[in-house]
Amino acid sequence: MIRIKISVLLFLFLGITVSQAQKKQWTLRECVEYALENNITIKQSALDLEASNIDKSDAIGGLLPNVNASAGNSWSSGLTTNPITNDNSTTTFRSSNYGINVGITLFDGLRNIRRVQRAKLNKLLSQYNLGRSKDDIALFVANSYLQVLLNKESLVVVEKQHEITLEQLKRTKELVDAGVLPQGDLLEIEATSADELTRIVRAENAILISRVSLAQTLLIKDYENFDIAEQEYLVPSSGILNKTIEEIRSTARESRYEVQIAEQNKLLAEKDLQISRGAYYPTLSGSFNYGTNEIDANNFEETDVLNPDLPFIDRPIGFVENTNDIVINRTENFLLREVGPTPFIEQLYSNDRISYGFSLSLPIFNGFSARNNVKRSKINVKRTAFQLEQAELDLDSKVYQAYLDAKGSAEAYEAAQVAVKAQERAYQYAKDRYDVGLTNAFDFSQSKFRLENAESSVVQAKFDYIFKIKVLELYFGIKLADIKL
Repeated sequence: MIRIKISVLLFLFLGITVSQAQKKQWTLRECVEYALENNITIKQSALDLEASNIDKSDAIGGLLPNVNASAGNSWSSGLTTNPITNDNSTTTFRSSNYGINVGITLFDGLRNIRRVQRAKLNKLLSQYNLGRSKDDIALFVANSYLQVLLNKESLVVVEKQHEITLEQLKRTKELVDAGVLPQGDLLEIEATSADELTRIVRAENAILISRVSLAQTLLIKDYENFDIAEQEYLVPSSGILNKTIEEIRSTARESRYEVQIAEQNKLLAEKDLQISRGAYYPTLSGSFNYGTNEIDANNFEETDVLNPDLPFIDRPIGFVENTNDIVINRTENFLLREVGPTPFIEQLYSNDRISYGFSLSLPIFNGFSARNNVKRSKINVKRTAFQLEQAELDLDSKVYQAYLDAKGSAEAYEAAQVAVKAQERAYQYAKDRYDVGLTNAFDFSQSKFRLENAESSVVQAKFDYIFKIKVLELYFGIKLADIKL
């Protein structure tokens, strides 16, 4: 019985825990941080940064010597040549060889050094690309998040108006039943209520669509249980609009990744030009080789016993100058005795050899390839210079547009607040007249509809202002992680 109770309690506890986990509500900062960790575009940019580190390692390796070791082992049978004595004999033996080779480029027109410099520039470019990807994704997530909030607050506006309509519907029905108001006023209020119900459904669908869109941006597949935190986002206090447009533009040129990326591309093109010019210069290389070998074939050594079949060997060594008679050298022909192979280590020491030297390669004619590569690099330098200039012009245009958008949204938000207050007074006046029968239901509904539109406009202007202020702060060099969300 106790076990059953414990199991039931554990099941309820787990159920509550899972339910709470499923109902997690995401804050804006959590969404941004999650996107920065899981977004595919950012992951690809991070891989590009890793690849640039490998490229840098390759470039540094070009300055270092190449060291290679070799070893070989072979067997020979039949009429073979002894690799150590160069004697031919019919036998079977095993031989091995070992060697170490070192090669280094001493001078190649400074191309290897400039490849290292280029790799460092390319790594910095990858870092800028990663930073731009993070800023773009974070801004996109923030916009999607604010869109969900906008839709939710729009729903609240419609629901509040509908509650007022229901109260008014109840009161109108009582007045119609009492014969104070005509039946048409009741029908007008009922039509208004039905229209508000339709707008409520549309607002709920808009919330769902925007939530799903945000979840997809975050790569979250559980759309049904994904939701954002229920918190009120007030219009943040920001002094960015107190800055001059020139201050913002100047700071943007120094801090924005768009310009920095264009500058790095130009530096890379200039470095490529230097590398291509290096092909005009000679290449000086150095090398060092060490090798040795051994053989397990038996050796032969002379004895002190003359060969009974051929005790002496006569070998001609020349001619007499006047008579042209052959001069013979007679040598003793001792018998040979077969002995075992020389010890392995002793052979390695006695058979080793060393060689070293330098090689110089002078480029004389290569089918115009070096010259054409230089010309291509010059064209690319000019192209990247134009791209840098265009990036600065585009950034200036975006800064001006963002500045004007932020100022315009601030003014629109203030105007929307004034309009709401005016519509609230107009609505209250219409309500008071309707309650005493001085106006009809249609005019009253129109006044209520204008108030609802004004309240919706305030909500839209509010979030539009929040987002555009954040965009302008980013252009001013404030990183998204430091912006108050």
